[in-house]
Amino acid sequence: MDLFGTASLLMTVTALFAYVNYRFIRLPITIGVMVISLLFSLLLVLLSKAGLSFGIKYTENLLAGIDFDATLMEGMLSFLLFAGALHINLNELLDKRWVVGILASIGVITSTAIVGVASWLILGWFGLPMPFIYCLLFGSLIAPTDPVAVLAILKTAGASKSLETKIAGESLFNDGIAVVVFLVILGIAVGDSEATAGGIAKLFIQETVGGALFGLLVGWICYRLVKSIDDYHVEVLLTLGLVMGGYAAALAMHISGPIAIVVAGLLIGNQGRAFAMTDKTRQNLDTFWELIDEILNALLFMLIGLEVIVMGLNGDSVVVGVIMFLVVLTARFIAVGIPVSLLKLQQSFHPHVISILTWGGIRGGISVALALSLPQSEERDVIVSITYVIVIMSVILQGLTIKNLVQFAASRYPESDTRIT
Repeated sequence: MDLFGTASLLMTVTALFAYVNYRFIRLPITIGVMVISLLFSLLLVLLSKAGLSFGIKYTENLLAGIDFDATLMEGMLSFLLFAGALHINLNELLDKRWVVGILASIGVITSTAIVGVASWLILGWFGLPMPFIYCLLFGSLIAPTDPVAVLAILKTAGASKSLETKIAGESLFNDGIAVVVFLVILGIAVGDSEATAGGIAKLFIQETVGGALFGLLVGWICYRLVKSIDDYHVEVLLTLGLVMGGYAAALAMHISGPIAIVVAGLLIGNQGRAFAMTDKTRQNLDTFWELIDEILNALLFMLIGLEVIVMGLNGDSVVVGVIMFLVVLTARFIAVGIPVSLLKLQQSFHPHVISILTWGGIRGGISVALALSLPQSEERDVIVSITYVIVIMSVILQGLTIKNLVQFAASRYPESDTRIT
């Protein structure tokens, strides 16, 4: 099937699953679509094992022709990050810059180390020994809280604007940091780069600082162009060109595309919205990017659900995945708890902030994409299976209960309004 045919089929299936979810299940659209596609996948697998292979081969061939890593990391991600950053209040984000910065950098590194060590011990205990460098690689790809999953679910969680800004801001930036950490460890694992402090620091600065500066540049250019005209058709088109052209250019220059697009989105969503757009343009821009966000989120989570058909999961990988899910949550708790506890000496925090930030650290499609991008090896197969189990559990368990946790925290301390100051 050609590209248009594949895209058409996937979009049709996503629309039907979204309809079924809205009419009969009423879960948040991203979780509902993923659950339905997961159940559909499991049904096909069970029918295949019973000798009824109707649809299973066709679905396997369809999914085999889709490069999930490229589809997300080089296709959807730039749109999703820009749509998320567009609605982040820059003043609130700057007010929490230390918390966001620490969790998006030190938090990711801490979580990577904890999960890496724990997975090395646990996998060895289950008779699945893996080189320590690959365990760290797994720790890096599962460390980030996925902005795609977090932003979609926070919309229905009922969190205060302050708390939503905090979690969303961290998710948007730690995605870029985690990808850089992943690339550094991957280079060491496959022998493409040396594990020297200077080399690692150079790559890290090139990716993060370079990405931020480039995002500021292309965002400023787009802002000036938008400010010079008053036609929402052209202005929306300019933002579309910014996202696609800016992300592609960042990747070509070997700097962080995600960080560049987040910075550009923050600039357009704040400076551009306030000084370069009429009310009509703002309304149409918001509508356009909200639609893009909802459509791509639904499509992405549908693909995650269907991927179980080609994952080749077995009992051992599911058991290890469940255990590692608990390890990842524990690592998140430590990575959040230590810096927040230290910052409490100087700032006021909501009493349940550590619990909310821990449970709100949802893993999603980015972790799956990074796992699938690994070169073919025995280690890759193990990492992919465990990562998939963790992501499914994270999206369903954390995604469906974070709203209750936020509401519980607000009811216990209503005067705090679940706000982090």
